[in-house]
Amino acid sequence: MAASDPFTWIITGATRGFGRAIAEVALGRGDSIVAAVRRPAAMQDLVDRHPHSLEVVEFDARDVGGVPRVVDAAAARFGRVDVLVNNAGRGYVGAAEEVGEDQLRESLALHLFVPAALVRAVMPTMRAQGAGTIVQMSSQGGRFAFPGVGAYCAGKFALEGWSEALAGEVAPFGIRVMLVEPSRFRTAFNRKDVLAIADVDDTYRDALAAVRAGLVGADGAQEGDPEKAAAIIVKLAHGDEVPLRLPLGAEAVQRIGASYRAGLTSLAQWADVARGSDFAEAVVPVDRPI
Repeated sequence: MAASDPFTWIITGATRGFGRAIAEVALGRGDSIVAAVRRPAAMQDLVDRHPHSLEVVEFDARDVGGVPRVVDAAAARFGRVDVLVNNAGRGYVGAAEEVGEDQLRESLALHLFVPAALVRAVMPTMRAQGAGTIVQMSSQGGRFAFPGVGAYCAGKFALEGWSEALAGEVAPFGIRVMLVEPSRFRTAFNRKDVLAIADVDDTYRDALAAVRAGLVGADGAQEGDPEKAAAIIVKLAHGDEVPLRLPLGAEAVQRIGASYRAGLTSLAQWADVARGSDFAEAVVPVDRPI
């Protein structure tokens, strides 16, 4: 299948934000979409405009049990899956002591377990096709962590590590993996009724006050344009090459770059100490696969 041919996409969390924008751009270029969403009624306007190329499936992106229904819908309606976009996500705000086990598990389910299950479910189809693209919507918070959003970053860090390994495993079958790492974009992510904000413990009330206020206060003032981001993602998915990691937004480029540089500085500072833990006669092979 040529990159210029119409693709079939599965997109989670397509009712708004990045998911909605990607769906609209892809539909506009003639692609077909399976939108996996919690509120199918919110997609009705798009269904009315694209009745022959949009299938909406009710789906809770925290529930692995719903994955087969989504993939089966794509096979039944369109017969293939060219692009999977694991987009559904949510911010979790609170110190490590404030965020309980249930919220931490929910974040990991939403940002790792369900995306992983969807990847496993589409992999046989993509292997049979000899082509496919997995788009994992991560975050700049998937490359470095902020105080007060550890539960969210834990899910994104896990997604990044899992997906980096995945990319090497599936490349021989013609399947690509792209981790998208946005900064702040003008989606609903920062809305107070969307963010999961833990009960505030007095211990961290003052220490994290700026973090909480900054996240909520960013709503409607984010620098990133979701439509521009969607256009980039759709173009890359149809192109010949995708990066393993794609920072989106000037802030993401700046902050991720600063994180890399700080990591290299720290590595150099402690390199001799680290090397001192090997056996004296040890020689580390340069081509060891792991």
